[in-house]
Amino acid sequence: MVGPDDMFSRLFNADLPSRLGWAVSRRWYDLRVSWHAWDKEPWVFALVLGLIATSFFFGLRAAYEHQDHRRSLACLARNVYFEARGEPAAGQYAVAEVTMNRKTSGRYPGTVCGVVYQKNWDPLRKRYVGAFSWTEFDSLPAPTGEDWLRAWEVAEAVYYEREAPVLEGAMFFHATYIKPDWARGKRPLARIGGHVFYK
Repeated sequence: MVGPDDMFSRLFNADLPSRLGWAVSRRWYDLRVSWHAWDKEPWVFALVLGLIATSFFFGLRAAYEHQDHRRSLACLARNVYFEARGEPAAGQYAVAEVTMNRKTSGRYPGTVCGVVYQKNWDPLRKRYVGAFSWTEFDSLPAPTGEDWLRAWEVAEAVYYEREAPVLEGAMFFHATYIKPDWARGKRPLARIGGHVFYK
């Protein structure tokens, strides 16, 4: 025998899908009416303004990154040019690699230009001394000619990692005609042209 409560429960559950469907349909209808009745101009304006601002932001960011890459390449190419102009190609690549290895080591400035123009305190000379000798000069002739084009090509190849490293992990180098104190205890990697490279 089915009691009143059971009968009500069955009727309620049996009718539930149709009532839910009606509620959803009604809600969807109300939303459509509200959408057509809305004044959409402020929302459209805000959306367009947001798209313009987003496009401007990404465009500005891309331009800044491009400019930063060009500046880094210029510093790297100048280092190759003034430190290794006239050296074999392997020697020029090695100089560029030393520069980039320092940048990524965490022990030197985190930018290419910061590495190239870094100065350290020299207690003997009692002044700050450039990490690369050519940066000590107040003025230098502008890089030109085939040597400059070659230095730029080397800089691009190393900067964008287009070539396998000539010397893995090279961090230091000096001219073969000097024997600096700092080279003691350093692990020599190779002699290329007029430079000795160390890890």
